[in-house]
Amino acid sequence: MVRRALPISAAGAALAAASLGVAFRVVPPLIERRRNVTLRRPPYGASKRARDLHASSLVVDLHADSLLWGRDLLRRADYGHIDVPRLIEGGIAIQGFAVSTKVPRRANMDRNDDRTDDVTLMAFAQRWPRATFGSLLERALYQAARLREIADRSEGRFTLLTCRADLESYLDRRTSDLHITAGFLSIEGAHALDDEPANIDRLADAGFRMMALTHFFDNAFGGSAHGMDKGGLTEAGREVIRRMEACSMIVDVAHASPATIDDVLAVATRPVVSSHTGVRAAFDSVRNLSDEHVRGIAATGGLIGIGFWPTATGGEDPVAIARSIGVAVELGGIDHVGLGSDFDGGVPVPFDATGIVQVTDALLGEGFDDDAIRAILGGNARRVLAASLPDC
Repeated sequence: MVRRALPISAAGAALAAASLGVAFRVVPPLIERRRNVTLRRPPYGASKRARDLHASSLVVDLHADSLLWGRDLLRRADYGHIDVPRLIEGGIAIQGFAVSTKVPRRANMDRNDDRTDDVTLMAFAQRWPRATFGSLLERALYQAARLREIADRSEGRFTLLTCRADLESYLDRRTSDLHITAGFLSIEGAHALDDEPANIDRLADAGFRMMALTHFFDNAFGGSAHGMDKGGLTEAGREVIRRMEACSMIVDVAHASPATIDDVLAVATRPVVSSHTGVRAAFDSVRNLSDEHVRGIAATGGLIGIGFWPTATGGEDPVAIARSIGVAVELGGIDHVGLGSDFDGGVPVPFDATGIVQVTDALLGEGFDDDAIRAILGGNARRVLAASLPDC
């Protein structure tokens, strides 16, 4: 039988469709393997004392960007930094899942505008719904729905925490079952509101419980540490804070300009968090907090989450993380410091989620006692979450 060739237009369309199918499967993992670097591969060693202390502690990490990359987080991957199996293996009881809705191309630490956007490309490559192509709010809502779907499919292994009763019930379960983990939703940058402060209600209804005012560029609400003008809160930004506090959403000053942090601390009436950061007294970076800002966040009853990447800590190993934590404790007090890894945030980190026990070991090496380490690992974060989450 003689096979007739497809018309060139049909053949071209079929080839294009096949190429797109390959791209949808292949491109996001390739990008992530290049961006989410682990400086040392597992398995990760630690002393017996550190392992025992870690296993008996509630470990909370305030920030990871894993939802952006499209992986099924119920399945263990051999790249990236976290998924549910690795969170459980690493003993991380609660993980903050941050949502990015717009990131400038070739984002840098010093000056970025909002004219370009890599998240649009990620949305297309991962076949996000069409509504997300033109709306940052829809991108946030879509990623929140993905985490809810992960929780629904997890058969109890992963719990999405949206209110105080969720937290209490989950912690009760975890006293007898360490093979479970949980998370909460946050947002990197209030531009996810599509410039409308009233959209906070939609984000709160979708389960978001923390939001940073800015990310890599200045927006309608405030200045970014990496923006062009680096100004302070706008009047719209002040309205955003009022609305966030009214619906029990935590204000996050990670990535905010110094002027914006000053303004937030002047008007906040609830605990303020810097979810993933360093401190300038340990390593002088535009991204890191000044001594005054560390003390100011602590004065609100809030929390400084120390990051794991080199420009947060000034080093590439767990000792650098522990030393930065030590400096933050000296400035803000033992009750106001926690962990903010920035796992899967496009930064190199010393280990994936299975190696976080190395921070516990390094804190022992820095001379912290067991109670102090338990507070840093998650006790402080538990207190802030319990005080900040809404009633169910």
